[in-house]
Amino acid sequence: MKANRKYFLIAIITIAVGVWFGNLTALAQTPDFDHQDTIRGSITPERAWWDLTYYHLSVKPNPADSSLSGNVIIQYTVLTPNQKMQIDLQEPMLIDRALQSGEELTFERLGNVFYLSLKETQQAGDKNEVQIFYHGKPKVSLRPPWDGGIAWKSDSKGNPFVATACQGEGASLWWPCKDHMYDEPDSMRISITVPKGLTGVANGRLEKTIKNKNDKTETFQWVVKNPINNYGVNMNVGAYVSYTEVYDGENGPLDCSYYVLSEDLDSAKEHFKQVPMMLEAFEYWFGPYPFYEDSYKLVQVPYPGMEHQSSVTYGNGFKNGFYSMDLSNTGWGSKWDFIIVHESAHEWFANSITYRDIADMWIHESFAAYSESLFTEYYYGIDAGADYVRGTRANINNDRPIIGLYDVNYEGSGDMYPKGANMLHTLRQIVNNDSIWVALLRGLNMEFYHQTVNTAQVENYMAEFLGLELRNFFDQYLRDKRIPVFEYTLHGHVLRYRWNNCIDTFNMPLKVDIDGEEIWLEPTTNWKMKVLDKQGTNLKVDPNFYVAEVNLQGSSKFGPVE
Repeated sequence: MKANRKYFLIAIITIAVGVWFGNLTALAQTPDFDHQDTIRGSITPERAWWDLTYYHLSVKPNPADSSLSGNVIIQYTVLTPNQKMQIDLQEPMLIDRALQSGEELTFERLGNVFYLSLKETQQAGDKNEVQIFYHGKPKVSLRPPWDGGIAWKSDSKGNPFVATACQGEGASLWWPCKDHMYDEPDSMRISITVPKGLTGVANGRLEKTIKNKNDKTETFQWVVKNPINNYGVNMNVGAYVSYTEVYDGENGPLDCSYYVLSEDLDSAKEHFKQVPMMLEAFEYWFGPYPFYEDSYKLVQVPYPGMEHQSSVTYGNGFKNGFYSMDLSNTGWGSKWDFIIVHESAHEWFANSITYRDIADMWIHESFAAYSESLFTEYYYGIDAGADYVRGTRANINNDRPIIGLYDVNYEGSGDMYPKGANMLHTLRQIVNNDSIWVALLRGLNMEFYHQTVNTAQVENYMAEFLGLELRNFFDQYLRDKRIPVFEYTLHGHVLRYRWNNCIDTFNMPLKVDIDGEEIWLEPTTNWKMKVLDKQGTNLKVDPNFYVAEVNLQGSSKFGPVE
């Protein structure tokens, strides 16, 4: 996800009670930003001078009082000399002490940021580390994952059932880190210490389990061998049982592990048969699973689910759809589990290809939402996939642009899910060659493998790969909130047409059907005229284009014809 709260709330309510939320003006308002937003959302001088290379996060959750304590080793390479380091840790969490080469460091706090004063001279090229000890009671999530924080729950037997979810709010909600998406560690270790009888599950592979005799706890140490974004790091604690299988993937054997509560083991073994199906479909569309070295895990949690890298979390009740609901209202979304499909798609678009700024969150969510259609198509045919994605249009608000505001940690409209998916589906129609389309999706995953990117990089790659001028297309669908309107009149042999309700330079080609004959048009915002070979009576816009259409027959709303 982050399963955007607006998208899902609107989708659920629309499906459940048939209410259309067409204009929620409150959701379209831009908030007031302050200095804390800038510190959180920008590459500050105190961040820019050092390149993050490695974390070792050691954390001990205490379910009895909803607190955490632990430490993190941060290794980095000095890019330019500087003696002040920004470490993010949100209130009310506290740093107890910070060390470099065994020496205590002084630090000061400014809201959700700590500034460490380094004693050793930081010279370009040096490879250094700091260790930070911390504790506190992190924000409790009341509605994870839409409300970031820690979910402190209990299972049916009274055992602690704990999980993290922090996209948007940031990983610094529960551990000290460099909390900006532009810089990922090359690798990571995560050690979770839990009471005996519970299991701590994190990203990557389980490296070792340590029995701590002094306090009857166990430490589960996980190793991540690939770059990982901060919000993708997770901690899950429960009375888990597990099982494994091996998927014969494009890059060879892929270990798949499943961690669930004991009472759900039988349900999981049956329902999670969809995981190999998902892997087969997405390796076809997107290329090899991006984290073979770290394996694939599906981990049960007390909330719907989220895309934590190589540790996808799941809480959808072992049922198809999203909480048994088809978000497309077409029937196709009831044939597969939304969380398994959507959240796992993020392994490609979010965890391998990662936005540098949350304003470009569409790179994650538009492609992941579109993957739902691709999964449907892979197993049920091209018409089923198209039907599914068109069905999600009922969840679009067109309230504000899909791209958010940069450098203040502000994402764009929740339309990045259904509208973004339909934007991509529309572009596929323009390409009009599915072999090229598959090659594009796989090419994106090769070009930006394990990288952080911005919108310009993705747009430019797609335009160059396809040999199309797409600036106006992306400006319309990502940076403008309106649906383009195709206006036309059809009189005998004469068709007049144009784009309206769009940016001035919008010029997307469009496929229409006139009395059973397929015709491609090149509309602009100026009126055009086409003389047909035979008299036309009925025009239909191809429904796979996300546009509106208006027949102006009898109207005097015309200007000069190009």
